[in-house]
Amino acid sequence: MHLCAMFNIKTFNHMKTVGLFLIMFFFGTTAFAQMTSSLVKVEEAKAAISWNAQVVDLGKIDQGKPETAVFSFTNTGKTPLLITAVQASCGCTTPEYSKEPIAPGKSGFVKATYNAANQGAFNKTVMVTTNQSEGPISLVLKGEVVTK
Repeated sequence: MHLCAMFNIKTFNHMKTVGLFLIMFFFGTTAFAQMTSSLVKVEEAKAAISWNAQVVDLGKIDQGKPETAVFSFTNTGKTPLLITAVQASCGCTTPEYSKEPIAPGKSGFVKATYNAANQGAFNKTVMVTTNQSEGPISLVLKGEVVTK
């Protein structure tokens, strides 16, 4: 018996449309599942950073005597962590930082030295960018410069 004799033409066309839809749906969900799986693996493999403190209060410091704040961190991720940029908010603050990749479980630092030239309260920011951060991480050093 011929296939068209078993089904009328409309039913056959409808079955082709449904079949085509099911094939497209299957391939689409399979591709989406593979993409999602890959993204999860990338997220799991990312480096991660855990700061001991993101704000350091230097308290009262003598005018004319530079003071240094040390910000320590640990790489809590599964891949090496690399600081890619460190930017102080002004020329009165000089940053230093770990330049070598930090292995998982190991620690690094960012130091910020403030030139205490002007008397009064201060609040300075150092922006740190790493291979794990979506954007810069803000570190703050604050205190008060007093006359000797």
